[in-house]
Amino acid sequence: MSFECAKEYVTKAGFEERVLTFEESSATVELAAAAVGTEPGRIAKSLTFKVGEEPIMILCAGDKKIDNSKYKHTFHAKAKMLTPEEVLRYTGHAIGGVCPFGMREAVRVYLDESLKAYDEVYPACGSGNSAVRLSIAELSGLTGEPEWVDVCK
Repeated sequence: MSFECAKEYVTKAGFEERVLTFEESSATVELAAAAVGTEPGRIAKSLTFKVGEEPIMILCAGDKKIDNSKYKHTFHAKAKMLTPEEVLRYTGHAIGGVCPFGMREAVRVYLDESLKAYDEVYPACGSGNSAVRLSIAELSGLTGEPEWVDVCK
């Protein structure tokens, strides 16, 4: 159901033809890059955390990692990732297909500066064998023009 919700969200925005599905898994950055045929940095990785009691999602370049010091400076909290159960409960997407499209609940989305190194990126589309090709401007628009942060190394 997660893929259908995400695809419907992307389709309503006019990007249905950009949705890619694969026979093979794209559940990790490396697998997604191989399935798409691109470099790992172009995979827009969705990382989910809890700040206080609020769930947040940070999309960053697939070859980057969270810098704990930058994260703490930005969010005034220690980086605490959501459990797989919490991710599913808040987003409606299971690990491997997590994306900011068609989420079950309101989760605040942030875009990391690392994405700006690319003209197009490939976030997942709700399943462990899907992605959607988007420009950075399109990704920003589809996620409600979120705040840009610099929390990766």
